[in-house]
Amino acid sequence: MIARLIPLILPLIGLGAGVGAGFALRPDAPVASEAGQATEAAAATDAPADLKPADPEPADPENPPEYAKMNNQFVVPVLEGGRVVSMVILSISIEIPPGGAEGVYAREPKLRDSFLQVLFDHANAGGFRGSFTDGSNMVLLRRALLESARGVLGEAARDVLITDIVRQDN
Repeated sequence: MIARLIPLILPLIGLGAGVGAGFALRPDAPVASEAGQATEAAAATDAPADLKPADPEPADPENPPEYAKMNNQFVVPVLEGGRVVSMVILSISIEIPPGGAEGVYAREPKLRDSFLQVLFDHANAGGFRGSFTDGSNMVLLRRALLESARGVLGEAARDVLITDIVRQDN
């Protein structure tokens, strides 16, 4: 009698364990920010806390931020098997306090070098393959660029904006 029930009981135990694991391991729901946007997919992933989007600073209507646009675009090759399979072209701006653009342009060569290193690392990690504009990919890239900008400019770099991005496949 028990030998006939075992084929029925084992699938039910497996199903119960699968459902329980699914509930226990599900990602958190995205949290909406004050601007009405989701904090992007990185908030729901296991990204380290320092790579999650920071709370936006309150806007000062009397002193709006300034944006320093990098003079030239960034061109990043995407390699597979030692061969260039596509090129990614980005335009980047940096959010700074009012009157800080001159300091950004004075350090632009150092900033470009630092940004290119981050972009090449991102490309080598596969960040520009597949759905490269996915929210979690963009959050990680912006955070890495912001850390790089703060390494050169200090706290004057409030944010990094990717104003244009395009990938051209061969």
